[in-house]
Amino acid sequence: MKFSDSIVALSSGKLPAGVAVVRLSGSKTRFAIETIAGTTASEREVTLRRLRQADGSLIDTGLVIFFAGPASFTGEDVAEFQVHGGKAVVSALLQALTAIDGIRHAEPGEFTRRAFLNGKLDLVETEALADLINAETESQRRFALLNAGGAQSELYDAWRRRLVHARAMIEAEIDFADEDDIPGSVSDTIWSDMRRLSNEIAEHIAGFRSGEIIREGFDVVILGAPNAGKSSLFNALARREAAIVSDEPGTTRDLLEVALDLHGLKVRLTDTAGLREHAGTVEGIGIERARKRAEKADLVAVLQDMTATVPDIELPTRSRVLRIGTKADLLSEGKKNRPEFDLILSAKTGEGITQLLETLGDMAEEAAGSAGSLLPSRLRHVELLNDGRAFVEHALGQRDLELRAEDLRLAGERLGRIVGVVDVEDLLDVIFSQFCIGK
Repeated sequence: MKFSDSIVALSSGKLPAGVAVVRLSGSKTRFAIETIAGTTASEREVTLRRLRQADGSLIDTGLVIFFAGPASFTGEDVAEFQVHGGKAVVSALLQALTAIDGIRHAEPGEFTRRAFLNGKLDLVETEALADLINAETESQRRFALLNAGGAQSELYDAWRRRLVHARAMIEAEIDFADEDDIPGSVSDTIWSDMRRLSNEIAEHIAGFRSGEIIREGFDVVILGAPNAGKSSLFNALARREAAIVSDEPGTTRDLLEVALDLHGLKVRLTDTAGLREHAGTVEGIGIERARKRAEKADLVAVLQDMTATVPDIELPTRSRVLRIGTKADLLSEGKKNRPEFDLILSAKTGEGITQLLETLGDMAEEAAGSAGSLLPSRLRHVELLNDGRAFVEHALGQRDLELRAEDLRLAGERLGRIVGVVDVEDLLDVIFSQFCIGK
């Protein structure tokens, strides 16, 4: 990967489309505009131009926008060509641009990587930008937007600055212990603040599960005996025939998943094999998968057929359980008062479905907390925060000031790694691989 090259890629959606946006970044940008459009583009002005091949043949008529560096997304000279979104049009434009010496096709995430390397974004903002692009729900959008705006980076950098200040004060006390302008009680103030900092980091880390639910979704697993109505309910919630429904027990043998948008949150719903004894080999594998999946779920919806004898089902111990009575359409009104169930419903008539969706949405909201809160958004952040806090705690337990100062240096280095203010080259390939080619 040569960062001296100029790079080009389709930055808009899948073709064909009404309009396609081709983005170009690098030192060859001005020359490319002159070559393709036949004129120099004014900065930050949208101009209509005829775009031509090297032999003068017309590619298309489109809009050209030029952003001079460093006031651009990547920090380099950037151009955007807006053309008709046909595959042949975009292909011809990309061929014409890459035919220019020094311009090549961009690799995944390379535009954003250049923005990071040129100081336009830090690592946390970069990761948040990836989340914003992939956001499917309103809560994901708001959570990503908050982090992309730098709020999370500001928090981590403020903590790092407190560590740098504490370390400087401790080292000053070591080096100038005999000087009158270095108060001997400075340690008392510094270590009180470090104790507060450790508690603040611990509280922040505790919110990771909420952030994970916002980003990845609230995980709901449906359990029950064969023919309890699991697949029928799954299809009713998915609003399509996602699972096979049959009177024959053991129809569902693998895990089926669908994503719902409830109260602006992503809720992942998983249908599983019916739990029963004496199952066949293949069905038994499905049952074992169902049990393991349920142990990791945020919520287990246990379905029981209210018209049949309820078999004993071993429930997961780590997950919250919602008991649901099914096939309410087969019961008279007088027999629907069943206090052992949290909800009763009928997937056939739709009775109770709206109430179930509201309940799932409420539970997801409760688990996720506020999408406007500052929460860790990556496991990478949590690991580095835990390491940093461990060094602070170790420093608090030390007696030797030099060893304490070293612990604070290591703590600050871990927090610096989150936003990328230290050497993090080993992280870059992983982070930027999340992006599409044109980003």
